[in-house]
Amino acid sequence: MAMMCISLWRISVLKFGDGAQAQAQRKDSHSKIPQSTSTNHWDLKRFNHNRQLGDGARDLGAIIMKRVVQVAEFNVQAAQQGIVYIDEVDKITKSAEEVHPKKAFGWAARDTSGVLSPFKFSRRETGEEDVAFKVLYCGICHSDLHANKNEWGSSMYPLLPGHEIVGEVTEVGSNVTKFKVGDKVGVGCVVGSCHACDNCKNDLENYCPKLIFTYNSINHDGTVTYGGYSNFMVANEHFVLRIPEGLPLDAAAPLLCAGITVFSPLKFNGLTEPGTSIGVVGLGGLGHVAVKFAKAMGAKVTVISTSSAKEKEAIEYLGADAFIVSKNPQQMRAAMGTMDGIIDTVSAVHALLPLIGLLKFHGKLVMLGIPDKPLELPVSPLIFGRKIVTGSCIGGLKETQEMLDFAAKHNITADIEVVSMDYVNTAMERLAKGDVRYRFVIDVANTLKEA
Repeated sequence: MAMMCISLWRISVLKFGDGAQAQAQRKDSHSKIPQSTSTNHWDLKRFNHNRQLGDGARDLGAIIMKRVVQVAEFNVQAAQQGIVYIDEVDKITKSAEEVHPKKAFGWAARDTSGVLSPFKFSRRETGEEDVAFKVLYCGICHSDLHANKNEWGSSMYPLLPGHEIVGEVTEVGSNVTKFKVGDKVGVGCVVGSCHACDNCKNDLENYCPKLIFTYNSINHDGTVTYGGYSNFMVANEHFVLRIPEGLPLDAAAPLLCAGITVFSPLKFNGLTEPGTSIGVVGLGGLGHVAVKFAKAMGAKVTVISTSSAKEKEAIEYLGADAFIVSKNPQQMRAAMGTMDGIIDTVSAVHALLPLIGLLKFHGKLVMLGIPDKPLELPVSPLIFGRKIVTGSCIGGLKETQEMLDFAAKHNITADIEVVSMDYVNTAMERLAKGDVRYRFVIDVANTLKEA
């Protein structure tokens, strides 16, 4: 396929069926893109040419597919059967430095190696409802590691991660009412939604069908979002959070992901009453924060782990009431039927039946980790014990602000190791091995240097 030499294209996705074709036509006539001859599927592979953008390669086909689905109301069938025009593909084919007027820099992954390196790009001007802020700290989430290496199959390179972002406001739009220059603010996993669906109307933007993630997502203007491993951010006021006084800015950063990830299911599933018996499976980045929040709510907390290595840490430092080694049959039998709810933070493949056995009648097992293979779910104990296995994904903006305020009131922060930007690849390697107690946070303001 010939490389695109003009930035503005009109992409037409036509009806697909027997003998149907996908076509791409440029408004100018300097070069041509061959028509697809495949049938019965959406063939955009012809666009996957890894065009060089700035100093990194981008899979244009993947971006076009994401954009087509978004324009078609995220209805793949509609996108396949209807006609969709994308008039702003020039924003995709331009280099990352040219897309927006504000020059920015950070560290990004260029390919599935996941290795990050200095990256120049651009951000939009501060709009009427936008807040611009200097990034001070950004936490390293385990999902950053997956995204950098395209382990979930959706990465768009260059990929600039980071969704645990804390900073200081430098500019606000004319219609902004919640923030002023100098305020300490944060941005978590979400920077956009439709504002019109039932979930958005009920402050559950995290479940909006048109959710826009802070990085590796397609924004309303059709451009790719870049995260907090960068010198500054621009975000709509609705998706910016106030960092309460008293919360250390560095240790508050992971709360924007890990904190709300455990706070939301505790609240939603009715596990916040004092005296509630709660189990926490896994004592890592999520688990240690779950223990802190549950204890602050007055719960009796039991940590469940595969070994006794963290027992002293869990009880003496984090304040857990009990510790169970899941591989110890005697300990597991003794705890059967004693827990109102269990927060399962483990992303490795593991058995659910023993955990379900720990629940009381009507108890709830909440899954937060995402294993790379399906887990076996036995039905009988759910039926005869009216037990529930459910899941949860971060939280809405209103609830996230509530979480931050609760954390400030109860002096809850993540346990962190602060690192410099040039240490980020080593931090990723250590994170993959579980060699961190318990979250890495990048000191962006003091260590990010423009290349």
